[in-house]
Amino acid sequence: MADIVSGPAGRVARVRALMEERGYDAVVVRDEANLRWLTGAEGVFDFTGELPHAAFITADACFLHTDSRYYNSFVEHMPEGSPWELDMEAVAIPTWVAERARATRCRVVAVEDTMELAFYTALMRALEDASIVAALPQMHGDLRRMRAVKDEEELALMRQAQAITDAAFQHMLTFIQPGMTEKEIKLELENFMYEHGADGLAFASIVASGPNAANPHAIPSDRVVQKGEFVLMDYGARYRDYNSDMTRTVCLGEPTEEMRAVYDLVQRTHEECAKAIYAGVDGSEIHELSCKIIGEAGYGDCYGHGLGHGVGIDIHELPVFGRRSNTVGAGSVITVEPGVYLPGKFGVRLEDYGVVTERGFEPFTTSPHDLQIIDC
Repeated sequence: MADIVSGPAGRVARVRALMEERGYDAVVVRDEANLRWLTGAEGVFDFTGELPHAAFITADACFLHTDSRYYNSFVEHMPEGSPWELDMEAVAIPTWVAERARATRCRVVAVEDTMELAFYTALMRALEDASIVAALPQMHGDLRRMRAVKDEEELALMRQAQAITDAAFQHMLTFIQPGMTEKEIKLELENFMYEHGADGLAFASIVASGPNAANPHAIPSDRVVQKGEFVLMDYGARYRDYNSDMTRTVCLGEPTEEMRAVYDLVQRTHEECAKAIYAGVDGSEIHELSCKIIGEAGYGDCYGHGLGHGVGIDIHELPVFGRRSNTVGAGSVITVEPGVYLPGKFGVRLEDYGVVTERGFEPFTTSPHDLQIIDC
């Protein structure tokens, strides 16, 4: 963390260090989350999957190609002192990349491993048409691994996104009542976040009540919530292109003994796993700890998903707390979200997110872990 220079300049420097290590003359980037991270341009990318932009980075220049729909927004939102040379030349992106490679005499041009095969093929043809003999090695997750470690600028944006999310939860405790539908609760939740500083939603909010809460990714429905039921809310705010992620399960009136016991189990699992996190830990070990606690309580078959995932510009990033081995480094922002789901009855999930430091896991979330009972 201490060695990472905050902001776009530091991020480009990290990419150039990788280029020097690998022998790349240039790197081509199209993924919008990677471009947002590298350029620092806020409020420009719409993350629709269209991929209308491309970056070409060399050891001493940063070129960014877009089109007329976005050009002025880039001009207005690029950080002061940005090194990016921007154009909206009316040419296909593979041809544009080939032109940059020829102009800068690049012969080893690395591409993202997530790049579409059709684009990769078109790029090879464009290079051939320009009589350029160039290798196109793939970066196998390199940029995603870099993005896993957040700088101070990113952490500040994510803390603000979570502050909006926490405020929304406090509001919902005063709003939810029996007789409302899941859709009505979802609408109020999302409207509150927009009205209190969110630029968008981190993802489609989950509001699930009663037996619907036993479906981890339930879609809010017209179901009317009833007294004595759990209501599960999994949601997050998007703030200046960075996301938050939180889940809370509340009860309308007093829970049954079984509901209380399951909630207490999930809370204990969450808190024990959070205490076990430290910089350098293998994420699979923390996931296995959550499985052990829930399994020993007799609910192993009722918990099937991973314990957590990285968050940032994308709602799902590296690292992860799952079955596969991976290192959770200092500066990673990760969720901790165990759950127990009883089909036909109810489900409970409790999720915080925060940063991993040398001292351990430091949550951004401030909403309480204890079961919140709504008087009704």
